[in-house]
Amino acid sequence: MDARQIRDLLGDKASLLEHQCKTIAASQLTLPSPTYLDDVFSQTDRTPRVLGAMQRMFSHGRLANTGYISILPVDQGIEHSAGASFAPNPMMFDPENIVKLAIEGGCSCVTSTFGVLGTVARKYAHKIPFMVKLNHNEFLSYPNTYDQTMFGSVRQAFDMGAQGVGATVYWGSAESRRQLHETAEAFAEAHRLGMFTVLWCYVRNGAFKTANGDMSLSADLSGQANHLGVTIQADIIKQKLPELNGGYNDPALKNFGKTHKKVYTELTTDNPIDLTRYQLANCFMGRIGLINSGGAAGDNDLRDSVTTAVINKRAGGMGLILGRKAFQKPFKDGVELLHAVQDVYLCKDVTIA
Repeated sequence: MDARQIRDLLGDKASLLEHQCKTIAASQLTLPSPTYLDDVFSQTDRTPRVLGAMQRMFSHGRLANTGYISILPVDQGIEHSAGASFAPNPMMFDPENIVKLAIEGGCSCVTSTFGVLGTVARKYAHKIPFMVKLNHNEFLSYPNTYDQTMFGSVRQAFDMGAQGVGATVYWGSAESRRQLHETAEAFAEAHRLGMFTVLWCYVRNGAFKTANGDMSLSADLSGQANHLGVTIQADIIKQKLPELNGGYNDPALKNFGKTHKKVYTELTTDNPIDLTRYQLANCFMGRIGLINSGGAAGDNDLRDSVTTAVINKRAGGMGLILGRKAFQKPFKDGVELLHAVQDVYLCKDVTIA
């Protein structure tokens, strides 16, 4: 797609292409670029092997050597159940088709479970970067609980040829301190072995759903989650797109945390690009890349996915990690959707706000 097609697809949200961010200036950010790894990660404590693994991902797929990445994540078979995830497109019960979709879709990396990637590792681990998701909420216990449990070791991921590992922390939950500890140890081991790390940095607590909205999607709380994530040395942060703000100030959340009035008067507005930029600011001003998730499939997946990509890119983000909107469709349609999202990042007319 070119700029005109992107504008037409956005429809009544086309104003996102003109928005100018007057909160945190783009000049204060570290932005994605072809030299991102040289400019940022060559100055860190990450080893040459970690840099090599990251470079392999940044050099793969349709976004190769742009500084942007496009990741296909398929861990929903555990997180949401295999039936809920794959019944819309039963061919995706077969792990090989998951990897094929990532390859044909021009993705930078394919992310899935130990079982999925291990089943096809010898055939595909050298053809597209693998990232193994280490922990999951298995969602079969009754009554349902919401906790992330390690399903395997970092060493297993390394032995199957994975370039990176991912994990989730449910920040704000009763289990978050344990998850923090387990993930920090796993990420340290991954770095020792030469793999990059990606954190699913989700806010999760039933108390955050108040009369004012779901504050787990607020820019201030998700931004703080990002800041905790980069502190345990995630190399990339995966976060949901913010939908509102003011979690710290919600009257229903009494004596909760600390914030500052400038977060709401100077550093954010109600524009989704500005809210996402605040998420990015909490990623060390973009030194650690921010990728936003694609969300659940719906009736307008192409438009919704392109809209999310425009918001992420214009905010200064690094790309999208989009799964259900692609793999729950017929194979050809899934490939086309992934390409459409990547076209946003390839389009020079979609600029940083």
